[in-house]
Amino acid sequence: MNLKLIITDFDGTLVNTFEANYQAYAEAFTQCDRKLTRDSYRQCFGYRYDDFMRAVGVDDADVRQRIRKIKGEVYPSYFEYLQSNEPLINFIRAFHRGGGKTAIASTARRLNLVNALRYLHLTELFDCILAGEDVTHGKPNPEIYLKVMERMEVSAKQTLIFEDSEVGFEAAEASGVQCVKINQAFYGY
Repeated sequence: MNLKLIITDFDGTLVNTFEANYQAYAEAFTQCDRKLTRDSYRQCFGYRYDDFMRAVGVDDADVRQRIRKIKGEVYPSYFEYLQSNEPLINFIRAFHRGGGKTAIASTARRLNLVNALRYLHLTELFDCILAGEDVTHGKPNPEIYLKVMERMEVSAKQTLIFEDSEVGFEAAEASGVQCVKINQAFYGY
């Protein structure tokens, strides 16, 4: 394998964002006279936003928009809960310093993703960042991985993906790229 590109997922792979996201969503739900339990959020962690809203029973489009807006506004106030995967970050940093290309492929909203990366001082580590708004289809569809490889002009055989979720594993496999599975037990959930 002539490795030229490392692609990593963000939420749950590069950074444990569970608690920060949960706290921000719980606040947004409360402000919209709704309740979000930790267990119901855990069952939906990693879903695209619309799928998450359907799964927790928020059908009203106006309420969905309000939750999204509030969550985006309050999310940075919970960044103290972010837990970086330092071994993976150090590996990616060394690969990048050695001339390798690096990318993030996440279904998270770009604003939330970029704000978290800035908070963690990781933006300079990545040559390409694709977020949920950059694709039509979320994981397990491989679209986001295929787009990264196209932009970076690298083949699947020259790429390695780091992922933590079943939908991410499926997307990696469908893209033809080898995948390293990050165990969520690393973060204690």
